[in-house]
Amino acid sequence: MFLLFFATFIQSIRNLSRVGQTVLGIIFRHPITGASIIPLLADGRIVLIKRRDDGCWALPGGMVDWGEDISQTVHRELIEETGLELVKITRLVGVYSAPDRDPRIHSICVVVEAEVQGKMEIQDTLEVMDIRAFAPNSLPLGKMSHDHTRQLEDYLKGLTTLA
Repeated sequence: MFLLFFATFIQSIRNLSRVGQTVLGIIFRHPITGASIIPLLADGRIVLIKRRDDGCWALPGGMVDWGEDISQTVHRELIEETGLELVKITRLVGVYSAPDRDPRIHSICVVVEAEVQGKMEIQDTLEVMDIRAFAPNSLPLGKMSHDHTRQLEDYLKGLTTLA
């Protein structure tokens, strides 16, 4: 009787372990969704932020919070990082999902073009150290955070990219 109980107990532990591994896999081994914004001012300039963590220029954006959709994330991240208000999302530029596109985690990034208005002002000083608007022909392409150079190059070529 004891052996039967013990065998059942061991099997239950194994089943719990498999469930635990599955749950952890779902939580920690699936990409996180985020958004990058190509914010356009009325004069056609594109707003970029300089990230504090790597000192590189980047598109504003971030991770989708629980309960948000992409439009809400775009609205929130614009305000948090640039102080600018979303007028409207005007174009889907692409969806970028390469496992190495973000050095911190595997993330899927939905990139949109957005008309914005207001005064550029850093809101999150822990994340952003500078903010500037660039004419499309004077963007600091090259050493940008994550894969933002590619995102901007695709945008400037008029592409809609799935990568």
